Amino acid sequence: MNISAAVLAVGFCVAALVATTSWALRHQVFAISRITVQGDVQHHNEVTLRANITPRLQGNFFTMDLRDTRGAFEAVPWVRQAIVRREFPNRLRVTLQEHQSAGFWGADSESRLLNTYGEVFEANPGDAESQDLPRLMGPDDQAALVLAMYRSLNVLMKPLETSIEELELSARGSWRMQLDSGAVVELGRGSVDEVRERTQRFLATLTQVISTYQRKGFDSMESADLRHNAGYAIKLRGVSTVNIAAATAEKK
Repeated sequence: MNISAAVLAVGFCVAALVATTSWALRHQVFAISRITVQGDVQHHNEVTLRANITPRLQGNFFTMDLRDTRGAFEAVPWVRQAIVRREFPNRLRVTLQEHQSAGFWGADSESRLLNTYGEVFEANPGDAESQDLPRLMGPDDQAALVLAMYRSLNVLMKPLETSIEELELSARGSWRMQLDSGAVVELGRGSVDEVRERTQRFLATLTQVISTYQRKGFDSMESADLRHNAGYAIKLRGVSTVNIAAATAEKK
């Protein structure tokens, strides 16, 4: 009798628990009715963001898959990371981290940018145009390297009152940059340190070379090629080999 009573009691408790759980899973009081969004929302209106995401959410406080919910927020343009937490009985708290753009990525026709972590992301480039960002190009899996190279080289340019407008890593591993003056510089291959050292040597003598032809600053340089072992080649606006030969002849 005691065993039978115990079995019945356990069965009753299990049935009650199942019934209670089933009720909780279906009851409207646990349906998500409020989403609090905090963190970076510079590129979004918080109200609009909630309105767009809410129809995509499935389940209630107990059954909602937080991984899917996080993915829904991270699919929104400019959102890099979303942290989603439940708040009993029917709320979600979402903390967003937006992409901080470091440059445009790829060709002019592409709608991709590069963030400060060296990650490529899709967004409306028009939202970032006011930041005067460089255009960076290369294989997608080398995006972080391209950003590191840009940062290293651009530091060298700032004291000279110029900046890098474009930097490209070719499929063969060769670097090329275009300055804001329009000058194109072939940097050759190498690691960040190797290309930086080569560029430093170039910049250390550039002013002297340019002044030889009565020119000043980067505005007078049309292009340069640093892919030579013992030096570099340079082309100045308004100066050609014919001009140099003529000038030499006049001096004689």
